[in-house]
Amino acid sequence: MLKERLRAARNELSEVSISEVDAELLAAFVLGVGRMELHAKEFSFTSEQEEEFLNLLAMRKSGKPLQYITGEAHFRYLTFEVGPGVLIPRPETELLVDAALVEIERIQSGPNWRNNARTSVVDLGAGSGAIAISIADEAKRRGMPVQVVAVEREAGAITWLERNIAKHDVDVRVIKSDVATALIDVKCDLVVANPPYIPEGAELPREVVSFEPRSALYGGIAGLEEPARFIETATRILKAGGMFLIEHHESQAEAIASILRSDFTEISNFLDLNERPRWISARKVS
Repeated sequence: MLKERLRAARNELSEVSISEVDAELLAAFVLGVGRMELHAKEFSFTSEQEEEFLNLLAMRKSGKPLQYITGEAHFRYLTFEVGPGVLIPRPETELLVDAALVEIERIQSGPNWRNNARTSVVDLGAGSGAIAISIADEAKRRGMPVQVVAVEREAGAITWLERNIAKHDVDVRVIKSDVATALIDVKCDLVVANPPYIPEGAELPREVVSFEPRSALYGGIAGLEEPARFIETATRILKAGGMFLIEHHESQAEAIASILRSDFTEISNFLDLNERPRWISARKVS
């Protein structure tokens, strides 16, 4: 019964250009099992589960993101609660966490590091908290003491940010502020940012444009206005020699690097999982 229902659901999703895998993910969500368990065991819906599945399938066919339907998004080793009002974390952004952990380890293995001194990390425009919480969680697991601050201005996103901090029981301080006015007179070791950077008018998938918050997507006419504001804040709050990691649109690598050159050195470009220019690391001039 379930296999027949899934076959029909896959076809329905395929007809509207949505991944057929989402049918399995929705079924697994309704049944409370992992997706791969559907292939290893025999399952069937109760009448209530069948009705729920069909309702969720209709939502997905309308373009509503899978993560908003299930209320969760996977990012690195954790699952984050998400919904309307907050950007869905993307796999491409996971690489920023890797780079942040490398920098934290570099600082704490250096000759000037005092034992148990916490490395200060600021996540600008934290959204769901995927970056900040992952850094705090993974640094703790590696025995690297950190002090993580998440800056976010949008009330809708802050709701999810605070829920995820509580869910994962990590020490992350939330600053409810625009990046331009946040952390006055504060200096930190590392800044990580995934700012809104989509150029106005750029074509995006229907489910992104129709459901995810515009304020977390668009970075201005050229997509550079918001990243420039984030860079200005990073320049202000970083200690001399501090590291800045910033995600950007695939067309913006040179433009972002150009903005950074006046206050940063060791500027390096990196590709995402699809081999497209996606983020830059830079060190604040001493």
